Amino acid sequence: MKTRKNMKIYFDNAATTQIDSEVADSMTNVINNIYGNPSSIHSFGRKSRVLIDEARNKIAECLNVNPTEIYFTSCGTEAIATAINGCILQKDIKHIITSPIEHHAVLHTIKSLEKKNLVEVSYVKLDDKGIIDLDDLKEILRTKVRSMVILMHANNEIGNLLPMKQVGDLCSDYNAFFLSDTVQTMGKYKNNLQDINIHFATCSAHKLHGPKGIGFLYINDDTSIEPLILGGGQERNLRAGTENIYGIVGLAKAFEVAYRDMEKNQEFIQGLKSYMLAELKKNIPDIKFNGESEEDGLYTVLNASFPLNSKTEMLLYNLDIAGIAASGGSACNSGVVSISHVLKEIGANNTRIPIRFSFSKYNTKKEVDFCVEQILNLIN
Repeated sequence: MKTRKNMKIYFDNAATTQIDSEVADSMTNVINNIYGNPSSIHSFGRKSRVLIDEARNKIAECLNVNPTEIYFTSCGTEAIATAINGCILQKDIKHIITSPIEHHAVLHTIKSLEKKNLVEVSYVKLDDKGIIDLDDLKEILRTKVRSMVILMHANNEIGNLLPMKQVGDLCSDYNAFFLSDTVQTMGKYKNNLQDINIHFATCSAHKLHGPKGIGFLYINDDTSIEPLILGGGQERNLRAGTENIYGIVGLAKAFEVAYRDMEKNQEFIQGLKSYMLAELKKNIPDIKFNGESEEDGLYTVLNASFPLNSKTEMLLYNLDIAGIAASGGSACNSGVVSISHVLKEIGANNTRIPIRFSFSKYNTKKEVDFCVEQILNLIN
């Protein structure tokens, strides 16, 4: 076991991930050699355009969709804003159905539209683990016409997974548009979008060992929306602005690597999560876990809940001092975690300290051992 001063552990991969060396190499090659504007018709521009087209084709192939259904954006947040605002403007949507535990990129956008009296919003019921009540969703769809359903594939804090196909089928039955925030699951699951009745899906490259500042919005070919950013004719007139060619190449390479190694990485990361879960349960009898992260949820996320006392109230801060990066999944003030909107909605309270550990292919069993050891040293 390494000494504490030499051990630096990153267990916050739901926030962002380390860039893959293959991705960095692919981007460096483009940065050093390709600099033409993709909109230019001369040879320098054409070289850039070819790289963008190749990247779009590669991502589309992974998702089993048409290349014309992939629109590059700066991030997942922009993709979400584009889909919501564009659909509201063009499709005469008057009603949005969502959940109270969505990412703020969704909730803040919806609240802004609601404040302007552009839409009415309904929130689907959840159980005590934060799982969507499909019967309630069906009832809301039955009573509200011209709706847009916005539900994330995997919750970034508690790891809950949405039954995408069932939700998509319900939306199809009631002629509703379906947007899923798939930022946490792109590159972690196959996400064969042809098998799902879905209109919009989102991606942010830095969640799958790609670069920051690049993502995409999937829009089903049968759906058209108004652009969010106006100016040039880039991205088939949906997203103006000179393309981030380096980021686009890095995103496509991250997809290629993720799909190539997906089964191996799933097995390995699930093993780390299960091992840490077992070690925490064995050594801390009164520990609890939030959401589906304990058993059936996203295999990269484990949200543990520690009893509040003088030794645990600064636990997240003290783990950082010990060289371990984790997250409260919420705002942190001087190391004291305040429970987030997600945890509040599933009935959590201030009598426990939530910490989200999120894993990647770069973590190790030795790191889990060290982390558990430090937790025990800090709370005993």
